[in-house]
Amino acid sequence: MGSRRFCISRGEFKMLTFPLHSMDDPESDRIPEGLPPVVDAHVHLFPDNLFQAIWSWFDRFAWSIRYRIPSSSIVEFLLSRGVERIVALHYAHRPGLARHLNAYMAAVCRDNPRVIGTATVFPGEEGASAILEEAFKSGLAGVKLHAHVQGFFMDTAAMHEIYATCQAFEKPLVMHVGREPRNPYVEYVEDPYTTCRADKLEPVLRDYPRLRVCVPHLGADEFGSYKNMLERYDNLWVDTAMILADYLPVTDIPSLWEIRPDRVMYGTDFPNIPYAWDRELKKLSKLGLSDAVLERILGSNANDLFGVRA
Repeated sequence: MGSRRFCISRGEFKMLTFPLHSMDDPESDRIPEGLPPVVDAHVHLFPDNLFQAIWSWFDRFAWSIRYRIPSSSIVEFLLSRGVERIVALHYAHRPGLARHLNAYMAAVCRDNPRVIGTATVFPGEEGASAILEEAFKSGLAGVKLHAHVQGFFMDTAAMHEIYATCQAFEKPLVMHVGREPRNPYVEYVEDPYTTCRADKLEPVLRDYPRLRVCVPHLGADEFGSYKNMLERYDNLWVDTAMILADYLPVTDIPSLWEIRPDRVMYGTDFPNIPYAWDRELKKLSKLGLSDAVLERILGSNANDLFGVRA
């Protein structure tokens, strides 16, 4: 039996069972024809030993990972199917890992210039600013943090150190501070519903106007709050990872017609997904969006955020 929890959606409660089911939906060998260049803005790259630990956690508390392929094969898998570039994300699960992970990511980027690599750091660890500065000098193009894993509060001195460093070096910060997906039977460092709320991010956007922040998963589950903040703050971005796939049991997702089109990026969460790699891409391509909007969501917004010349 999996863990059971309640998910709030439009004020209603849905009973879920974890781990969630995996899917055997068909996949294609190439991206759909006729699309503009595609940048996957949410791909995870970890050393293989860390991937194994992450996948074991997913098996127990989330869903079964469909693509259990070596880290060295992930880049080739996506690029060989027509993806133009990928934004590679990782995060340090504890202090003392970041330098090793950042060196690993920098090496991946040196081997393949079509990978936009990000750095990580554990908030509050000694020398956090120096760790990030070293990573930026090695060519990494941004920073990834994950509040569910790292347990940080957005208003601490340790976080302000990271904000200030990213702003000074003009590097974007990809920060999972949406409340979901959260399993209440997991012993998180801090409850994501305490650390992760849209109203806790808003002061950061306001106090650091030159800090570009991306919140993955369209800000799940506070979709309306993030939609509204996108209209008010030019330094906020979101990505679509896992939200357009009709997999997670969430509703009240705003139509992409309603969201500021220059601040939304296509992303998959590959390889940590339980369905076909191109599932969201197929669905996105059938929404009837204009060519100009598709071009922005599928590629140019990510290129703009990370300073890539197409």
